[in-house]
Amino acid sequence: MREWLRWPVLRQLTGSDPLGRGRAARSAETDREYARTEDAEAVVGSVCPYCAVGCAQRVYVRDGAVTQIEGDPDSPVSRGRLCPKGSASRSLVTSPDRQTRVAYRRPYGTEWEELDLDTAVDMIADRVIRTRDETWQETDSDGTRLRRTMGIASLGGATLDNEENYLMKKLYTALGAIQIENQARI
Repeated sequence: MREWLRWPVLRQLTGSDPLGRGRAARSAETDREYARTEDAEAVVGSVCPYCAVGCAQRVYVRDGAVTQIEGDPDSPVSRGRLCPKGSASRSLVTSPDRQTRVAYRRPYGTEWEELDLDTAVDMIADRVIRTRDETWQETDSDGTRLRRTMGIASLGGATLDNEENYLMKKLYTALGAIQIENQARI
């Protein structure tokens, strides 16, 4: 078959699709394409992490990897729509530039070293426990029971949704912190 006979414009002008919105616009390569949502093994609900609006997302997963993120049409907040940043949030977990190690500079150190995430989380947990133990106030000077620490505080951000803020409040309260604030309402 002559190559020029397969041109979309020629198929559009000579075939049954004069507007070029059907078969005339399709090619063999187009027929091989499919949506990234078609072969997902699971669809997980999530919330966009970028701002305080809390747009709902559907996260499509195959083989343990995120294949697509779309707006959730069942959401009363966003009704299936996402802004450009929310639409591109798949790159947060799939980008080859995603940070998977922590840069750490020891106290009084001059060089940075790389730590794996498990080591960094363990270091943070150890410091939280040590700080709580060192700053714990069971009672005040009059014997009034306090059961608190002034050595730990929390300032939440606008990118956290209600559920995350609820869990943070529970965590810091359980640690005995009383200085807990969130700037999402500002």
